[in-house]
Amino acid sequence: MPDLLTLHEPQIRLAAFAGVLALMAFLEFALPRRIVDAVRARRWTTNLALAAIGTGLLRVAVPLLATGVALEAERRGFGLFHWLGVPDVLAFVLSLAALDLLVYAQHVVFHKFDILWRMHRVHHADPHVDVTTGIRFHPLEILISMGLKMAAVALIGAPAAAVILFEIVLNAAAMFNHANVRIGEKTDALLRRIIVTPDMHRVHHSVYRDEQDMNFGFSISLWDRLFGTYRANPREGQEAMRIGLADYPAPAPEGLGWSLVNPFSAHARGTPLPAKQSAGSE
Repeated sequence: MPDLLTLHEPQIRLAAFAGVLALMAFLEFALPRRIVDAVRARRWTTNLALAAIGTGLLRVAVPLLATGVALEAERRGFGLFHWLGVPDVLAFVLSLAALDLLVYAQHVVFHKFDILWRMHRVHHADPHVDVTTGIRFHPLEILISMGLKMAAVALIGAPAAAVILFEIVLNAAAMFNHANVRIGEKTDALLRRIIVTPDMHRVHHSVYRDEQDMNFGFSISLWDRLFGTYRANPREGQEAMRIGLADYPAPAPEGLGWSLVNPFSAHARGTPLPAKQSAGSE
């Protein structure tokens, strides 16, 4: 499996991306969780374009990427796992966990500092949450995220195959947990013991600040439970909850130009509604 991943990375990643996107889009049509009247065409065009621009920027700015750093670390015997002689299988598993924890921590930090929130708010400004929201990130945020992953991969000496698998799983998980798909309550309760489900992550896209600052995980639900950032449901319920940023109502965030320029606007933070403006709680 490691050789298969490293030898055919582009094809495997593209197939996984297209397959999960198509599957989630079909399930959103067949089993929607929330009824959305808005036309998808403009939103989807913008969200897909942001993903394409981000991917292109990565290829130009840092052509080595995280996988290249991992291969170089393996060649030079660089990184914690290489120095300690950690067995390959254990290094593989630990790398997956460490990188997922990194993404959780990065997500928290992007909410805490205004200069980083300016980029991340483009993701939160989406007035609806569906499969394409999972790939809607400002290109600069994508670039910073890759830089952090490259540094982490070099530091721990993560195996290249683990890095590739992590990227595939992270991308698939992001599309899955943003999907507007109905999952039975019992199934959801079982799944979210291990992974982040759509109902769990949707809370994070609430207009209320206290709900936005919860459920930061993308793949594994453990981190939110472990660090006290887990919330089971939004105060207004899954179907009635309001999504997006109060300062940036639709249709402006649905445009590509708006999404690219917004981080540079004078407004320091698209402020979500504070908890005190809503009655009730979880």
